[in-house]
Amino acid sequence: MAQQQKDERASMMVPSSATESTEQDPLLLASSLEQNLSLSTEDEQGKRPTGSKRAGRGAVLSGLTHECGVFGAIATGEWPTQIDVAQVICLGLVALQHRGQESAGIVTSEGNCAKNFNVHKGMGMINNIFTDDSMKKLKGNLGIGHTRYSTSAASEEVNCQPFVVHTAHGALAVAHNGELVNCESLRKDVLSRGVGLSTHSDSELITQALCLNPPEGEVDGPDWPARIKHLMQLAPLSYSLVIMLKDKIYGVRDPYGNRPLCIGKIVPLTIGAYRHEKIDKLPAEGWVISSESCGFLSIGARYVREVQPGEIVEMTRNGIKTIDIIDCPDNRRHAFCIFEYVYFARSDSIFEGQMVYSVRLQCGRQLAREAGVDADIVSSVPESGTAAAHGYARETGLNFAEVLCKNRYVGRTFIQPSTRLRQLGVAKKFGALSENVAGKRLVLIDDSIVRGNTIGPIIKLLRDAGAIEVHIRIASPPLLYPCYMGINIPTREELIANKLNAEELAKYVGADSLAYLSVEGLKKAVQLNMSVKKPEQVGHCTACLTGDYPGGLPDDLEW
Repeated sequence: MAQQQKDERASMMVPSSATESTEQDPLLLASSLEQNLSLSTEDEQGKRPTGSKRAGRGAVLSGLTHECGVFGAIATGEWPTQIDVAQVICLGLVALQHRGQESAGIVTSEGNCAKNFNVHKGMGMINNIFTDDSMKKLKGNLGIGHTRYSTSAASEEVNCQPFVVHTAHGALAVAHNGELVNCESLRKDVLSRGVGLSTHSDSELITQALCLNPPEGEVDGPDWPARIKHLMQLAPLSYSLVIMLKDKIYGVRDPYGNRPLCIGKIVPLTIGAYRHEKIDKLPAEGWVISSESCGFLSIGARYVREVQPGEIVEMTRNGIKTIDIIDCPDNRRHAFCIFEYVYFARSDSIFEGQMVYSVRLQCGRQLAREAGVDADIVSSVPESGTAAAHGYARETGLNFAEVLCKNRYVGRTFIQPSTRLRQLGVAKKFGALSENVAGKRLVLIDDSIVRGNTIGPIIKLLRDAGAIEVHIRIASPPLLYPCYMGINIPTREELIANKLNAEELAKYVGADSLAYLSVEGLKKAVQLNMSVKKPEQVGHCTACLTGDYPGGLPDDLEW
């Protein structure tokens, strides 16, 4: 088996001319390798086509990209409320902007009319979409919002969320984070019932599926919890949803808990007087629900808890309550996306009872234990590798020093549409702090490597600034497999770890050495300080690292 894997890797190697000398310009090396990383709609063994759903989608060339962010807010007490619900949602979406920068939308309800919602959606960044004039039109006592990076459908305005449909029982709005693994079978089911679909978006499919009557029927009007439960049984992976009706919001997390969702309480602005009170003792002026907790403090809310895997939460002006909890199929373990800790989430968010920053710090400590090296200083690729770099420095006793100066006005490099633009983006994005670098042996920490295009130019920059050794340490395992649950890793050909092992990659990017954190090391770091009620159910999705998909093999799930 080991020999077979070695032979397969050798067959995918770049030509020797691209890796013979570390003296070559990393930009030229990246360009040479890119020609060999040809993108297709099949994996390298030709066994698993990605299908029309994923082929040609808007983000297919950008490598590893974020998912989406969902947010909801509802005021308590008498309506109309004094809380500017639309403003709360907008600020909540700004805090989730890192999860998607293509489009955004807000839908609000005044709570007294089931026929119409107030809607504003658009392409671009949140601060450009929601102007003073558009915010004035978003009156309401409750609402939901969404910020998007395309996964299963193209980057077009028609795919902007939240989706709003008009049913026989009134308007319904849905915002979705994730990607349905059995999208095609659910799509056929919905179409067979005479329902038309205007997009290829999973989110519209979910919205239309919710309009279908549950199999047990309904006696006195729509039974929305039953409809939601039916959807969850039809589609166990992967989603967090916020669903708005006239006067209530439902929060839903898939039975595996693959995508995050949490609840916060809007507390009075005079809350300083209650700073020693526990959160359950504080009065509630409203409730919020969000993909991440990172924006809660900035909108005057306090973190309460996560929505549990498989849980359906109902939010009304009277408070929140659990409607039902759907168990994992076949009693499988939960499968929270481990890359939320590694890369996607903001460092001040809380998952499973712990702050993301603390987990990343622990990843750095574990990395130092597994892959220590003699050096003078430790630094990071800002901002994503900084927490792990501090952990590495503390474990080794080395000093942490900043070596890269980041230009805040250059967009994220992975969003650029071509390799050349991505490489130029790196050159524009960083400068080197030569006084910290010159004459030093440096350990540089980054959170992950996807294509391998950006680390080479950074190493060249540091060597030009006088670094005598540059050792790369990655605070996560190598990415080897595609993800079909809301993260854009569409083909194995894109992933540099499938082409080069750590030693070969170090030579390719011009590093003195390169090492990854192990899968077991990552799990150990994540689970060290985790606080959960049922440890026996705890699990994390490592599909992109191990090929172990939580719902079974991809072919079994019509991928």
